[in-house]
Amino acid sequence: MLGILLLSSFCLNAAELRSIEVERDDDHYTMTLVSWLDVEPKLLYSILENHDLFTHFTSAVIESRNMEPDGEGRPQFYSRFEGCVMVYCKSFIRNGYLELTPHTSLIAIVDPNRSDFKSSVEAWLLTEEDGGTIVEYTFDIKPDFWVPPVIGPIYIKHALKTGGEKAIDRIEAFAWELEADMEQGPKVDVEQE
Repeated sequence: MLGILLLSSFCLNAAELRSIEVERDDDHYTMTLVSWLDVEPKLLYSILENHDLFTHFTSAVIESRNMEPDGEGRPQFYSRFEGCVMVYCKSFIRNGYLELTPHTSLIAIVDPNRSDFKSSVEAWLLTEEDGGTIVEYTFDIKPDFWVPPVIGPIYIKHALKTGGEKAIDRIEAFAWELEADMEQGPKVDVEQE
């Protein structure tokens, strides 16, 4: 019975992947994804601006957190990823800042001096549609680490595509859970005598 409930909860996910594309030009990778999520933009924005939550959305993110704002007042983030290609495994770091336009746009830009990427820009553009949100997501990276020839680029493209597809369902499910918790209100423990 539990298996049926779990299966039905996955089938009820309303996230609609409209397009996903991963391109490679030498050592430069770009993923673009357009999806519709059954989540209001305000709630989705509050989830995406919180890097403390990113480990819930993809297994590649091992550690992620919000950092103190920089000297210009921009929110900072830290993420550590892990990936393996056959027997070669690599952990890599992304440190940077966020450019935020409340409820419509989040852009994460790495500082190459504190990251394992020559460049990395991750952008979410949020637009309200039919009671939910259109997410236009772009992840543009240029690694500053050795990528194994032949299989490495194939793996990176595959990991970006499958990770992106899974992440939209996980983000939506997380938002639904958060919304349900907010509707229930704070939990109060009642001691029994």
